[in-house]
Amino acid sequence: MAIQEYLVVDGYNVINAWRDIFDLSKEPLEDCRERFLSMLSNYQGYKNIQVLVVFDAHLVKGGTERVENYDKLTVVYTKENESADNYIERFVYKMAEEYRIRVATSDYLEQRIILNVGGIRMSSRELKEEIFSVTKNNKRTSQDNQGKTNTIMSNVSPELLKRLEDMRRGKF
Repeated sequence: MAIQEYLVVDGYNVINAWRDIFDLSKEPLEDCRERFLSMLSNYQGYKNIQVLVVFDAHLVKGGTERVENYDKLTVVYTKENESADNYIERFVYKMAEEYRIRVATSDYLEQRIILNVGGIRMSSRELKEEIFSVTKNNKRTSQDNQGKTNTIMSNVSPELLKRLEDMRRGKF
């Protein structure tokens, strides 16, 4: 049986650590969060792993835990008085026996706790390097394949391609 892998990301911790990508003094946090989720979604598609992103909402008065989907990412906003660290620790503790779980955070104490409960630590810098490496390699592969014809699509008439595209867009 193949071991399924999870990448669990402390969202705000990583966004704050990537100061060369996210400038919170000039860009709204919501925009940074959206770009970050988009980057992780692309990465997840290349790596074919489960990605769980946890954002702190522990200082939000009356806040309740919220779980959303962003493409195929699972995004969690913690409840009032629960930090992302608490949520991540609990998740790793429950799931580490069944899954390989890497946790991306720059919080040294959190990394130590994750190791103790069965997870694999990954710094924010390591995550950034891996995302950019995977993206760069896949772009290079895509460029290498440009110009090669897809024999199935090369046999479809332009009229049929247009009709199929219209159907895909809901224009019958």
